[in-house]
Amino acid sequence: MSEFVSVEPSLENQWRAIILFGNNVASYKFALAKSLYDLSGSSNDLITLEKLADPFSKHICEHLAHSPKQATSPSSKFLEECRSFSNGITSTDELIGQTVKLGFNNVIDAFHNVNRSEVPQRFFIDERPSNGGIRLTDNFFKLAESFQFNSMNEETEARWRLVEEGWKMGVARSLIRVDADPQLDQLFTQDDKRRRVTITSCRSSLNGYQKGRCFYCYGNISVNSSDENLADVDHFFPWAIGEIIMHINGVWNLVLACKDCNRGVGGKSARVPTLNLLARLHKRNEYLIGSHLPLRETLIQQTGNNEVARKSFIQKQYCTAKELLIHDWEPPIRGIITF
Repeated sequence: MSEFVSVEPSLENQWRAIILFGNNVASYKFALAKSLYDLSGSSNDLITLEKLADPFSKHICEHLAHSPKQATSPSSKFLEECRSFSNGITSTDELIGQTVKLGFNNVIDAFHNVNRSEVPQRFFIDERPSNGGIRLTDNFFKLAESFQFNSMNEETEARWRLVEEGWKMGVARSLIRVDADPQLDQLFTQDDKRRRVTITSCRSSLNGYQKGRCFYCYGNISVNSSDENLADVDHFFPWAIGEIIMHINGVWNLVLACKDCNRGVGGKSARVPTLNLLARLHKRNEYLIGSHLPLRETLIQQTGNNEVARKSFIQKQYCTAKELLIHDWEPPIRGIITF
């Protein structure tokens, strides 16, 4: 799995590795990351637990409202306090006090761990014993100044929603399936009454792999809806042959593309991406399979139970597309190669 995470351990890649591959015993990692986004404009690098507790508990309570399961353990005193607050039993001051006491016991220690080891560079230092909080490092402030920082909040939210859905459907893991609606930019599943349940944004879920780069040309893209270079959700194998490509709207066939590559002059249009790009798609799908539920199960269902089967699947789709559409396509590199 490590070969798919990053070639170079940049700060952005290390942060994304924490969000994508850190342990998910509870959702506190996501709440802590989102709290740090909220506090990124602080003039003080020391963030006391009291200050951190406000956004941290807020994010947990917001998610409890739509996803009651926020941890794999059967009970949690901290989550019970959050539920009491949401039910009007606990006051804001009481919730902050209980968050300081109970909410950070494990997440601060475990935050930087990926695959049982720490990432090379830390984004905060634990100073709870000496100063009652955490101290943000220069690495975090450099991250906050990066072009991709605005997209990371949405990526974290998307990842949180996917993990929640995996927990929610964990009783029947083999049946978990996430479908995609590229036109509405939504990932969704269905409940036991076959009703469509929206999970999160396609863009935010896919951008963790592409690291803010177009899948085809590596040009800069964004998942922030207000940005000029907002990414398109693109069908790798064109929608024009959707009747003969299996699971054309499946996550396996969706990538983020810049507008030039997707619909500009000289863009892909209804041509078939080259074998070089096909190999890139396979590598991306294997990366997503190496992540946690539910995308893993969905991709396995759509493309095959093992890597050999999955390679055979996309090769077959390629041959089918090439026989019909004839022309292939690959754009010039316009940015830094990051995946």
